[in-house]
Amino acid sequence: MIQVCREHDVTVIELDAEHDALDRAKFQQARDLLLSTMQSADPPLVVLDLSKTAYMGSAFIEVMSRAGKRACERGGRMVLCGLQPFCAEVLAAAHLDSVWDTFGTRDEAIAALMG
Repeated sequence: MIQVCREHDVTVIELDAEHDALDRAKFQQARDLLLSTMQSADPPLVVLDLSKTAYMGSAFIEVMSRAGKRACERGGRMVLCGLQPFCAEVLAAAHLDSVWDTFGTRDEAIAALMG
C-alpha cells in the first residue's frame, strides 16, 4: 500500500515494501497516486520516500519527471529520500541524479523543503 501523509506543510508519499519492484499493476497505482497528489498538494511541497523501493525502471523515472514538473508549475518542489543503491545508480547512469534533490532520510528532506 502506498502511504500519503502530511508532516508540517509537506506531503510525503511513501512506497511500501510491496512496491519494492514496480510491476505493471503496482506501477499504474503508484503513477496515478503520485500525479494526482502533485496536482492537489497544498502547498505543492512533496517528498517521495523511496526507502523501500529496490528497483525502478525508465517508466517510473518518467512519472517522477512528470510529477516534479507539476510541482514546479505550481510553484512547488519534489525531493527524494531514502534512495536504495540500485535506484541511485539508475538515476546517476541516466544523468538524472542532479534533477531532484535527494536526502538520506525523510526528516532531512522535510527540513530542506521547510527551510
